[in-house]
Amino acid sequence: MSTPRNQQRRRFVAGLAMTPLLLCGAKRLPAAQTQTLTLTGQALIAHDLCKAAYPGLADVIAEVRRGDVAMTDLETAIRTSASGPPTREGEFLHAAGIDELRCLRTFGFDMLALANNHAWDFGSAGVLATRHAARETGFVTAGSGVNLLEASQAARVATAEQSVALVSMAVGKIRDGGAATASRPGINELRLASPGVPDASDVERMFAAIDDAARSAKVVVCLHNHDWGDDMRVTQPWTRAFARRCIEAGASAFFAHGAPLLHGIELHRGAPIFYCLGSLIFHSRTAPGYYPPEVWESAIAHLHYRDNHLDQIELIPISLNEIGDDIAQQNETRGRPRIATGETAQRILSRLQALSAEFDTRMRIIGERGWIVTA
Repeated sequence: MSTPRNQQRRRFVAGLAMTPLLLCGAKRLPAAQTQTLTLTGQALIAHDLCKAAYPGLADVIAEVRRGDVAMTDLETAIRTSASGPPTREGEFLHAAGIDELRCLRTFGFDMLALANNHAWDFGSAGVLATRHAARETGFVTAGSGVNLLEASQAARVATAEQSVALVSMAVGKIRDGGAATASRPGINELRLASPGVPDASDVERMFAAIDDAARSAKVVVCLHNHDWGDDMRVTQPWTRAFARRCIEAGASAFFAHGAPLLHGIELHRGAPIFYCLGSLIFHSRTAPGYYPPEVWESAIAHLHYRDNHLDQIELIPISLNEIGDDIAQQNETRGRPRIATGETAQRILSRLQALSAEFDTRMRIIGERGWIVTA
């Protein structure tokens, strides 16, 4: 276990904000224990954003660093000397290097979910090379390992408040060889026994990992979901049922990626389910216009806890540029996150508000932030 960077500073600032005023003669009240978990869209990173800072980058970094623990889904394989040869070609080979991992640390991320359909882009050796490189860079990782037992296990971060655990899994478009087995490295795959029906043994394994981690930690489940059906904008019924059961198994929060655009937010037993947070970084090499406009919009979610109870969720709209900031370096300078403002912020938040209303979740828009009160 490791302690997130900047945790002492974050606790100090939070403590100042939450300390009650002491009136003359008033009895001293115990200070509330506060904790913020920060969840973002997936990081499909292929270029070092931190090497040449662009306008707006510092604001995004500051936002991610507000969390006591921040996590994302790394949707790329890390190329090292230990990686195998590429297992795919062309624009859908997702690869990055150590510099890109270091940049994500600069962003303030502490935990990485590694189970996804691109983890095997450099084969089984690449799965292990990515995991090793991420851990050497300082991340706590979940979702991949030398065998299925290791890939299924929750990863934990110790905090001054309740520890945080991450369980990572992926469904859909996992190629033969990419899933871990009892004797083979790979990722933690959630298989579908038939359309819309998760494999019972896989579900049992996921729930066991959640239950075990929940005995001593606040558990977050990350699902990389490529079972979209006919329309990637639509949350599939099985996904909703599965996410709810994860909460019932002991998870404190659930967030998903895969379809690279926002889906709605649901509260189940007081715990948030983010059916898709889109992308925080989207270094896609597809031609402009390949994806609908909504793909270039996402959100950062801050889960604010007080005495281990989720008080409220704060949502920060994010816009990404489909056209590169430098046309001569289109791929290198596109898919960069910025805090959305003005009409763009209102559009993103209003759409997320409407999507969440479909799950009976009331989200308020105040200025350029979204708020969901859970109390």
